[in-house]
Amino acid sequence: MLTSSSNINDGKAYKTFSGDKGLQHEEELIFSIGDINKTGVDFEQEDTYDDTFLQGLERQQPINLPGLSEPEAVRHYVRLSLNNYAIDTGIFPLGSCTMKHNPRLNEKIARLKGFSDIHPLQPISTVQGALQIMHELTEWLCEITGMHSIALSPKAGAHGELCGIMAIKEALRVRGDKRNIMLVAESAHGTNPSTAVLSGFTVHSIKANAKGTVSLASVKEAINDDVAGIMLTNPNTCGLFEPEIIAIAEAIHDCGGYFYCDGANLNAILGKAKIADLGVDAMHINLHKTFSTPHGGGGPGAGPVVLSERLAPYAPLPRIVKNDDNTYTLHEHADNSHTQQAFGRITAFHGQMGMFVRTLSYMLSHGCDGLRQISEDAVLNANYLRVHLEKTFGLPFDNKNIMHELLLDDRCLENTGITTLDFAKSLIDEGFHPMTVYFPLVVNGAMLIEPTESETRQSLDKFIQVMLALVDSAQKGEVDRFLNAPLYAPRKRIDETTAARKPILTHE
Repeated sequence: MLTSSSNINDGKAYKTFSGDKGLQHEEELIFSIGDINKTGVDFEQEDTYDDTFLQGLERQQPINLPGLSEPEAVRHYVRLSLNNYAIDTGIFPLGSCTMKHNPRLNEKIARLKGFSDIHPLQPISTVQGALQIMHELTEWLCEITGMHSIALSPKAGAHGELCGIMAIKEALRVRGDKRNIMLVAESAHGTNPSTAVLSGFTVHSIKANAKGTVSLASVKEAINDDVAGIMLTNPNTCGLFEPEIIAIAEAIHDCGGYFYCDGANLNAILGKAKIADLGVDAMHINLHKTFSTPHGGGGPGAGPVVLSERLAPYAPLPRIVKNDDNTYTLHEHADNSHTQQAFGRITAFHGQMGMFVRTLSYMLSHGCDGLRQISEDAVLNANYLRVHLEKTFGLPFDNKNIMHELLLDDRCLENTGITTLDFAKSLIDEGFHPMTVYFPLVVNGAMLIEPTESETRQSLDKFIQVMLALVDSAQKGEVDRFLNAPLYAPRKRIDETTAARKPILTHE
């Protein structure tokens, strides 16, 4: 049972003299706090050196970065961190993002010497352990998916999409086929059509049916001699398994095309379905979503791409090869039968080592049965939310066979004067990060919730209670708590569109 806590509106609220509110500190921008003429670190006088090679590259104006003492710098960043919501503070229900707990063991392993301090230009003989880790990871990923081969080098999901579509394009080029149409599900992540267009294809959209999935009939209707392939997410962005996926793959193959699967939601079928058995030719794997990597913040990512035997010859370089003497090398050139048709490099170096170490550590910790349980728990948690929320919110599709995430719409807010965005902002006042809203685009007022497998029943129950209580409040006409939300966050609601396009980066 939820109980109301006291807040500043229960009595008269005073404006504090300091501008702070209890332990919530109001701080000026770092450019106002610091002084460009001081620093908390003493630097030795620079030595004279031959700077002939730098001529013409000298800075024309001072950089004017603020200098802070060490205590000032520590307090500044700690205070900023206290304004953040994180998976370490509570449930992060963003749909399609898989924001789950990252075991600290994996973080510790990734920071071991030999993993955290290696350099991509080191001699191959000095990084044999790292190459062994990467090679073992490829074996695990191929075993999990049933696919023939893999490219580790893509840096993120969208980069992996580009890798897979470039491999398809190269396969078509080699056989002299000028197909130029890529079929993309209407509910797809926006990176799907973007990748296809960037690779030179024309996108034809395939609409979802009444159950929120792609029908075989709609795909067959779109197929012609110019179709190069299809990009389909499974489970899809509505949180549903595509029931006709095998027949769709067969239809695409029969017309001479290739099947690219968006693997963003692999954690829903991990250990339950083999990707190769579904007829997939290429699929990226978001290691940070399915396995273990801190997610978000613009940090390093990894999006390996598994490939079928049909596309294996077109995997990008370099490839990790295990030699007969149990040493490892990188094949940098297309000079053997496996890579003679590869399109070359897709990135400067092979990938981000920390991502590979965390992922393999996660796999070895869980084992085969544990990886299977990940999917089972993710689907169980999502359906636990469905059972408790569907009567109040309603499901947008005539389909209760949801997988790892729950898609709701905003019909419960009709005639309340409250929008989906208002509802999401009110969750901040309740101590939750909002769910994904207005995506997928095929549902009006979409609210997409992914609890992930790492949430407890207790955390889900609290989230459910708040969701139901907010709907009750909205239907009672208590609009102020929604239209002005968030009321208790460090920052109030902003015009997000203007803030993104015209950010104010200086303090007046």
